[in-house]
Amino acid sequence: MAARPDDHELSTALRHAGSPEWSVRAAAGRRLAGAERIEDLADVLHGLLLDGRDTAVVQETATALLERGDTAGLRCVLRARHLVEADDVADELGAALGGDPQWLTTEGADRLVARLHELAADPDPGVGDEAHRILARLRPREQWAT
Repeated sequence: MAARPDDHELSTALRHAGSPEWSVRAAAGRRLAGAERIEDLADVLHGLLLDGRDTAVVQETATALLERGDTAGLRCVLRARHLVEADDVADELGAALGGDPQWLTTEGADRLVARLHELAADPDPGVGDEAHRILARLRPREQWAT
C-alpha cells in the first residue's frame, strides 16, 4: 500500500471528492482510503462508495479501502453495501468484496472470516447485517478443496 497521505493531500482529496470529473473523484477515493483514521472521513468515503455517476469511482474507492487489509476499510465497504440502492453500484461493491485477492489464500480467508465475525456485532445494524450475509454464504473450511 502507498504511504499514508499527509494533511495537505487529504485536504486536496476532500475537495476533489466533489469534482464533476469521475477520474478526479476516483483518485480522491483512493487517496482518502489511505488515511490513517478513515472513521473521520466516513461520510465522504460513503459518498464515493455510493457514487451514482460513475462506477469507476465506486470500484477505486472500494478497492483501496479493502487493500488496507483492516477492519475499518472492510466496515466502510459493508456499510455502503447495506445502504446502496442502485443495482450497478451494488454490483460494483459486491465485486470488490468478492474479488479481493488477499482473501484467496487460506490465511487471507481466515482473516476475512475473523473480521466478518467482529463486524457481525457492529453497533451499526447495517454493517452487522452485511457481515452476517457474507458469513452465511461462506463454506466451512472442512468443505474446501484440498
